Amino acid sequence: MPQKSKRRSAQRIASAVLCALFLCCALAPACRAESPVAALRAALNNYLSCFRLELVALEKQQPAIRSRNFCLTEIYDKKNPQPFWVSSGGPGERARVILDFLKRAEAEGLDPRNYEVNQIAALFAERKPVALAKLDTLLTYNLIKYIHDVRSGPIKPRYVDPGLFPEAGDINFKPRENLEHAINAVDLAAYLESLPPAHGHYIGLKKALMMYRAIEQAGGWPLISAGPKIEPGTYDVRIPDIVRRLSATGDMDPMMVRGPLPVHCGPSLEKAIARFQRRHGLDPDSIIGKKTLAAMNIPVAEKIKQIIINMTRWRWQERDLGEKYILVNIAHFDLIAIDAQQHIFNCAVIVGKFKQQTPVFSNRISYIDINPYWNVPPSIARNEDLPKLRKDSGSLEKRHIRLFSDWTRDAVEIDPKAVDWHAVSPARMGQYHLRQDPGPWNALGQIKFVFPNKYKVYLHDTPTQKLFARSQRNFSHGCIRVSEPEKLAAVVLSGQDGGTWTVEKVKSSIETNERLIIRLAQPLPIHITYQTAWIDKNGIVCFNYDVYGRDKKLLKAFRE
Repeated sequence: MPQKSKRRSAQRIASAVLCALFLCCALAPACRAESPVAALRAALNNYLSCFRLELVALEKQQPAIRSRNFCLTEIYDKKNPQPFWVSSGGPGERARVILDFLKRAEAEGLDPRNYEVNQIAALFAERKPVALAKLDTLLTYNLIKYIHDVRSGPIKPRYVDPGLFPEAGDINFKPRENLEHAINAVDLAAYLESLPPAHGHYIGLKKALMMYRAIEQAGGWPLISAGPKIEPGTYDVRIPDIVRRLSATGDMDPMMVRGPLPVHCGPSLEKAIARFQRRHGLDPDSIIGKKTLAAMNIPVAEKIKQIIINMTRWRWQERDLGEKYILVNIAHFDLIAIDAQQHIFNCAVIVGKFKQQTPVFSNRISYIDINPYWNVPPSIARNEDLPKLRKDSGSLEKRHIRLFSDWTRDAVEIDPKAVDWHAVSPARMGQYHLRQDPGPWNALGQIKFVFPNKYKVYLHDTPTQKLFARSQRNFSHGCIRVSEPEKLAAVVLSGQDGGTWTVEKVKSSIETNERLIIRLAQPLPIHITYQTAWIDKNGIVCFNYDVYGRDKKLLKAFRE
């Protein structure tokens, strides 16, 4: 056996023996009278045993860091352990602060039961050294879990599906270091209050969570019976229940349910239906058809789960979004620009198909490319262009795409008509460099917004504007197509060159038909998110169709 392996085996055996001795000592009767302080220290020393650090999941406690164990004896001084939160007289004020935050974890979309609040609360009246030692370690153990979860979200989904949830949790979380921050905090309550995201997107969802829980406690909303669609001006026996449903969530004035309920779809109800539809990503036509009826009948408990998982997603994003930034919501197919907490621009976007999903990440826009080339990705060349070339060797020329021998700088341009495409394998096709010239035909349109990243994703214009009229817009290969690129460019460049970049100047630069790269003096933060529950500029909670089916997968990851 190698020397290192022998040492590790010996360390594991020693650790196990030490833990066993601690447990034995904890059960042994005291041999002599001790002072209360010494008795507490001895009890703490005896009580400490190895614990696996379990970072809490959404609904029940599950081990999330599977690669290593964490031992409370590594946090407490092994030779002379001192309690952090209790004394021989009982729990101190900071212990009460911790318990209070653990009890109120529900406000952050976390489950207090995952932090053993009942066990902790039951020990607060105890004064026996053994009970106080247990209380101190329970407070420490659960505080560490709470700090991680409320700040970074549960890490477990990363291990369940690392491809889908690579941003989940904090794999570099250091329990001892984070505990020291809490111990050294002058105001522990203020420190714990500072842990969740502080921006309006998260805070708005937190308020929505409180609102929907209040609706649930009040009995929820009625189930609307199936039937023919309800159009403006029509009569229907289900309308009283529809009024109750819309009043419950504030889409209609709650005062409407205090008097006689209408059975006619009048102007006020039409307005309320349209508001509900806008909040749920539906066409606001004021007609209650199958989709609107299905959205109304989603139980309040499901809405609460949806809000919670989207609060979790915000913990996985960058904490500091920036003073000015771009925010793309994949699930809502939109882009907004924020400056000093104000919405200054928004537009529709097209995102990746289900099989070519747009990734979630944060970065900074470093330059804008006007009249860009489009370098056709090898995957598209293999899967889409090769079949076309086998049918028509002139298909590249028709789309202003030039063919080069490879991706190097000294690559030679090749005439596509001189190639026997039936003899070219998909692997060889991926080695060719296909480049589309700038112009209105270009797949990237006439503007590209670049933020270098490992996914090779960027924002860009598109010549296919008609797709923006669709309500569900997942048609791209993963990049994000922008409906109003000239206006977005003016927003991104507003602080550049003395603020001279107007929409008109951007358009003039495009009309030159010459390529122009504008590097930003201050790269602009961009955050690509996936939010199926979000807060609009008026502070109203909105819900979207789960286009990639990630909500169900995330909830399943929490349960596994």
